[in-house]
Order: sequence, then C-alpha cells, then structure tokens
Amino acid sequence: MRRQLRPAFTLFQLLLVLAILLILLALLLPAVVKVRAAAGRSQSQNNLKQLAIGLHNYNDTYNLLPPGVDDNHFSAASKLLPFIEQQNVFTQIDFKKDIDDKANAQWRGIKIKTFLSPLDPIQAVNADWGATNYLYNDQVFFLNSKSKIPNTFQDGTSNTIVLGETLKGDGKTKAVDVKRQHVLLKKEDLKNTGADTGVKYFKDNKNIAGDRCASWMDGRFLQGTFNGRLLPNDERPDVSCGGVSGVSALRSFDAFVLVALCDGSARPVKNTISKTTWTYAMDPADGMPLGSDW
Repeated sequence: MRRQLRPAFTLFQLLLVLAILLILLALLLPAVVKVRAAAGRSQSQNNLKQLAIGLHNYNDTYNLLPPGVDDNHFSAASKLLPFIEQQNVFTQIDFKKDIDDKANAQWRGIKIKTFLSPLDPIQAVNADWGATNYLYNDQVFFLNSKSKIPNTFQDGTSNTIVLGETLKGDGKTKAVDVKRQHVLLKKEDLKNTGADTGVKYFKDNKNIAGDRCASWMDGRFLQGTFNGRLLPNDERPDVSCGGVSGVSALRSFDAFVLVALCDGSARPVKNTISKTTWTYAMDPADGMPLGSDW
C-alpha cells in the first residue's frame, strides 16, 4: 500500500508568510498608536471637565472659587478634593499645617487619577509626592484669591481658560528639554523676568529644575498654577521665581494643548494661536473678544 505524502510548507513559503505578517503588523501599528492617543486625549479632556465642574460645585457651596495657593502653600486642586470624589483624602489633610509638614506626608504622596494625564508617560516626579498634569490660570487663582463665578469672569465663562494640561518635569536638573525642565530663579528676580529670561540660563545649563507639577497639593507657580505668558509649546523655557510667579507655557507632545474653560467645557488649543487671542483667553475681565483663531 503506497503511503500518501502530506503537503508541507517550504522554507521559502514560510518566510513569505512571515514577511506578509510583518508588513500587516507595520501597517496596523500606526493605527493602534492613533487609537491609543485619541483615547488618551479623550480621558484627559474628561479630567479637565471634571475639574472645571468641580470648580462650579465649589463656587456653589462657598460662593467663591478656591484660592490658587494659600499661606500654607495648598493648591486649588487640594481644596477641590471633596468635589471630585476624594472626600476621604480631604478630611485627612491638616490644612492648618504646611504641605511639607510630616502630618501631611502620607496624604501628599497619594496618586489621584483625575490629576494625571494618560498622555504623559511620566506619572510621578518624586516618589514621595502625588503629581499632577493640570495647572490653574493664575489670573484667576493666586495667593489667597477670592474669585467668583460669575463676577470675576466679565468676559464670560466660555471665553476664559481656568486650567490647562501640561507635561510634568522628569526630576532631572540638566537642561535637555524645555518640555521637562525649567529655570528656577529667586523671587527677587521676578521684576526683571521676561519671556526670554530663561533662554540663556537653559543654554548655559544653569539654575535648572525638573520638578514641574511634582505635587497636586502644592499651589505655587509651576506646581499648581501657570500664567501663559508663553504660547503653547513655546521653544523658550518656563521660569519660576521662587514659586511666586514667572513665565510659563502649557507643554505637550502634540501640535496643540488641552484646556478647560470656566463654563465646564474642555478643548484643544493649537500651538499656532496668536499671542493676542491667547492673552485674551487667559484674562477673565479684559473686555476683549477672542480672535478668529480661537
């Protein structure tokens, strides 16, 4: 009885099949990356909306918005905790002591999902601190501020940015990327600080800090607030003058940044936005209409 030979793949055929599979995988990967990026943007916008709505609920409860930073350096974000389903954390914090006090050590290290953008691969700057990707507009939120909705927003709640997403620092103190590092000066330097101040420091690798957004509990400049004196993704570095103020941009890996408006909406803003329109969107009461590039 003659044995039948079973058909089999030749080595050439196997290599051909593998090549086809690799080509298909290469074609699919960009699509997968795009889907993940879109999902990340959607999640970050949802975070921004949740925080903006939390501001409204806080305003409804206390008839004013939380201060950008108080005398113990607590941020607006820390005061919003009960309004984003974090009441348990809020009640454990001792707001009568400084954020650096050991009494708050356990709670300042908590990672809160609503404060973190999935678009940023760095999820923590310091292992002992819970980080954030969302900074508040310091023309509305500043030291012991008592801004109110609608009084403060004379231009309308739909025309004013209240907070925006930015990339965190990487903890390094070597000038490599303005998206991750910034220039740290003394608060006395603030009066002489302008948009170009950080350029030479960054080039010379001097006074470099990588702790932007290291703590959601900290309300100081570049920890809890930003001022948008630089356009989104500006090539010039941020500058913090002792955590009081300085110059800053919102930072991302894209051709836009994400912001929340006081009406509770969230949207992207292109890097190409004009300085005039961006400035008007940051000011809650300048009386100027936003440009066509908004």
